[in-house]
Amino acid sequence: MAQTDPIVPAHTGAGSSAFGFDLLRTDPTGARRGRLFTARGTVDTPAFMPVGTYGAVKSLAPEEVAATGAQILLGNTYHLFLRPGHEVIASLGGLHRFMGWSGPILTDSGGFQVFSLASLRKVTDAGVEFRSHLDGALHMLTPEKAMEIQAALGSDISMVLDECPPGQAPRDVVAGAMERTSAWAARCRRAVPAGAGRAVFGIVQGGVHEDLRRAHAQEIVAIGFDGYAVGGVSVGEPRERIHEVGRLTGPLLPSGSPRYMMGMGSPEDLLELIGSGFDMFDCVMPTRNARNGTLFTSRGPLHIRNEAWTRDARPVDPSCGCAACSGFSRAYLRHLFLSSEILGHRLNTIHNLAFYQGLMRGAREAIAAGDYAAWRARTMAGLAEGVR
Repeated sequence: MAQTDPIVPAHTGAGSSAFGFDLLRTDPTGARRGRLFTARGTVDTPAFMPVGTYGAVKSLAPEEVAATGAQILLGNTYHLFLRPGHEVIASLGGLHRFMGWSGPILTDSGGFQVFSLASLRKVTDAGVEFRSHLDGALHMLTPEKAMEIQAALGSDISMVLDECPPGQAPRDVVAGAMERTSAWAARCRRAVPAGAGRAVFGIVQGGVHEDLRRAHAQEIVAIGFDGYAVGGVSVGEPRERIHEVGRLTGPLLPSGSPRYMMGMGSPEDLLELIGSGFDMFDCVMPTRNARNGTLFTSRGPLHIRNEAWTRDARPVDPSCGCAACSGFSRAYLRHLFLSSEILGHRLNTIHNLAFYQGLMRGAREAIAAGDYAAWRARTMAGLAEGVR
């Protein structure tokens, strides 16, 4: 059974109907302990959102995801729009009912996936024209369409449509994407005005350029959203540059609103970015690495295919109480992985998600105690120690 944080009084945060955010504690480092409120449940922050690209966290049932401690999931607008289609999902009661998840769901706008298509899309001020990677069909994604699709999915938090340039893009390209993102964000806000009953998050772009990040944060905050995200990271930049963007941008965002660093990251990245004042994270790393045989532990990554674990009766991480660690050995998980047994993927995924949720829980406890810096140092030292 996943541990939960203690109950606190009902929120007083402002925002869209049934949505709010309470900042409960700020650590001297800038790390924040908060609570996000939605119509479908409460999310303790810092929070990590498992990614359900096609309406499922790969290989796991919803109750298994919840058992890892996850309180909110991320859904992929682009993929669900193309298959089975947002209208199909709406006709079946929305994404929550469709996938059997009763908790909150945040949906991205589809912009990142569209921009990754490169030769299959054309960007204009109106929106993005692109061809489906599935059948070549031509589609047009505008800010208004992105909001319409997410409304049909019934997500609790919708992201604005943004233009996400590559990490090594020239400054003028980054500046152009930033200007277009601001215009699109304003159109998304008009399509879903404040108080419409849906939470909408703005996205700050600007690449690795400090002046552009500062200017764009000002522009997006001026439009006014329920929460604020930092995009355009983890798209090819060195890790330290990403951390620099986090340290710069986090404090520029309103303290009374949730701050979301998109698409991040490794355990070390999360510990750094929590210290920069971010509240929400998502990444495919724990689920993708699980399928590739890399398991996260308090002593760093464990590669389950290694011959060293052939007769090892110990759990993956003795400090972990997940279903994989409480019931199975490293030797068995290695056997399952080398035999390409689906159970191996499932148990690996359960463990990695439980590890990430445990990391978030530890951060929340440390922030509540005003001890985040020392806790982070101990945790980072453990991650660097190496699995034995």
